[in-house]
Amino acid sequence: MNFELTFLAYLCDRIFGEFSFFKNYKHPVIFMGDFIKWFEKKFYKDSILHGFWLVFSLIFIVFCISFTLEYFIQNVYILAIISSSGIASKMLYENVKDVIKNPKNIKYLVSRDTGNLTQNEINKATIETYGENLSDGVIAPLLYLFFFGIVGLFVYKAINTLDSMVGYKNEKYEKFGKISAKLDDIANYIPSRITAVLISLLFWNTDAFKRFYSFGKHHESPNAGHPISALALSLGVKLGGDTSYFGKIKKKPYFGDGITQIRVNKIEEALLFRDRFDIFILILLILYITI
Repeated sequence: MNFELTFLAYLCDRIFGEFSFFKNYKHPVIFMGDFIKWFEKKFYKDSILHGFWLVFSLIFIVFCISFTLEYFIQNVYILAIISSSGIASKMLYENVKDVIKNPKNIKYLVSRDTGNLTQNEINKATIETYGENLSDGVIAPLLYLFFFGIVGLFVYKAINTLDSMVGYKNEKYEKFGKISAKLDDIANYIPSRITAVLISLLFWNTDAFKRFYSFGKHHESPNAGHPISALALSLGVKLGGDTSYFGKIKKKPYFGDGITQIRVNKIEEALLFRDRFDIFILILLILYITI
C-alpha cells in the first residue's frame, strides 16, 4: 500500500493540475490515445480478437514503462509528480466551475447534444458529468495508486482510455471494443461504489447512502449510475431522464427524486465535494502519521 505516494500525488495534482504551464508537455493519456488511433488505423477488423490484441498491446506497453519507472526511480517525490498526471481532480473541478460562467462550454464535458440545451438542462448535465467523473478521474486513480502503485494507476488509465475511445455499442465498435468496455466495467466496479459512499459521507446524507444503489442500478452502465445517484440525492435534485444524442432521443432513467428545476447554485454545492475530500484526505494523513 502506498499512502505517502498517493497523498503526495493528490497534493501535486491539487496544486499544479495538468502542468499546462509547460508548453511542450504531453499528457500520458494523449500518448495512449495516439497508440489506440495508430493500432486502429493499421489493424482494425470487426472482431473481438483484434480488439483483444489492442487491449493486450496497450496494457503491456503501459505496464512495462510504468514498472520500469517504479523500479528505477526510488525518490517518492519524483514518483508523486509522475503519478499526479493520472489524477484529474483539479482539471475536473476547474472545467465544471467554468461552465457556471460559460454555459456553452458544457459541450466539452458531455457527449449529448448541447446545441439547444436550456440553462436548467445545462446545470443538470454538469452535475451528472461531475458525479460520474469523480469516480473515473479522481477516486479510481487514487485507489489503484494506493493499492498497486504507479503500475496499477497507469494500467487503469490505459483501460479507461480504451473504453473512452473504442468501448461503444455501435456498428463499428460492438465487437472491436467489447473487451475494452467489459474491462472498464470491471476496473470501475468497486471504485464507483466507493465514490458513491464517499459522496454520501462527505455531504452527511444518510438518505443518499441508503438509496444510491436503488437508483444507480438502472443506469445502462453497471457503474456510472451510483456516484450520479449519490450526488443527486445529496443535493436534493433529480438527474437523468430522456436525453438527445446525435439527433436522437435516448430513454434514460432518473437518478434521485428531488427538484427538477436545477439552478447554478446546485453546481456550486456539488463542487464542495473537493474541499470536503481535501479534509478527508488530511484526516487520513494524520491518522497514518499517528498510528
